[in-house]
Amino acid sequence: MVPVSNPGPGYTVGANFPYGPETSQRIDVIYPTGAGPKGTQVLPVVLMFHGGAWIHSYTNNYPSGKDHMSTFFDRFLAHGFMVCNAEYRVNDNTAAGAPAPAAVQDALLAAKWCWDYMDYFHGDKTKYVVTGASAGGHLALMVGMTTPAAMLGPTSPTDFTIAAIVDGYGPADIEAEINAVAAGWIPATLPNRAAIAKEVNPMTYVQKGVPPLIVVQGANDTTAPVADSQKLVANLMAAGDMDVTIHLVAGAGHGFATPATAWPDAESAMFTWLTGKGIGK
Repeated sequence: MVPVSNPGPGYTVGANFPYGPETSQRIDVIYPTGAGPKGTQVLPVVLMFHGGAWIHSYTNNYPSGKDHMSTFFDRFLAHGFMVCNAEYRVNDNTAAGAPAPAAVQDALLAAKWCWDYMDYFHGDKTKYVVTGASAGGHLALMVGMTTPAAMLGPTSPTDFTIAAIVDGYGPADIEAEINAVAAGWIPATLPNRAAIAKEVNPMTYVQKGVPPLIVVQGANDTTAPVADSQKLVANLMAAGDMDVTIHLVAGAGHGFATPATAWPDAESAMFTWLTGKGIGK
């Protein structure tokens, strides 16, 4: 059984909707009690993905999986969003485990599922945001940036339309990290390893027309190198996308657990940027 998000009182959780046939292809839809299918409120929607280096999830007793995304979904809920919180396949050495590009394929399927059911849940299709933490931040980039030519699944803006990408410290150059943070997801035994790394690399999809993007990352992050995120932003700007930016959280490493100022700083950066676009509150 895939664990379910627990936002606490005041919210309703539609739990473990299947967006594909695999056990881990499940998504929770979280919204204020009184909203959703039976309500009248139309809310902005955020699709989010958990971290865990594409190898950890609910299956292996690691503090990962969608039920561990409360630091993200609690904040998005507080800022007026409906949350689609997705589980996906990881390369976890179980029978259902899968190396790259499975997680990206799942992320794109999840994005299409949310889009298809957005009217049912009374979500605002003009305010569809994608975010994630660590590996999930990378998946958010891929949902916003992947092109049809990749043949990895549905893509924006033809199959769904992403209004904004909020990348929470996601590895931005998978080819550069193939023997580091991405090594477990793209193992040395994987056929066509180099080609797959390129296929799941956000850098591959740099072009003009990517949705507005903010990277929010610890200034001292070495797990997902800050220089890679800066390079992604610079490359997008060079391609003609001016609505891309990076916010570095002072004193933070990979994630915003410390120092005490990290999450307030990160939250302010994310939602000042989003509300500046008329998304959320």
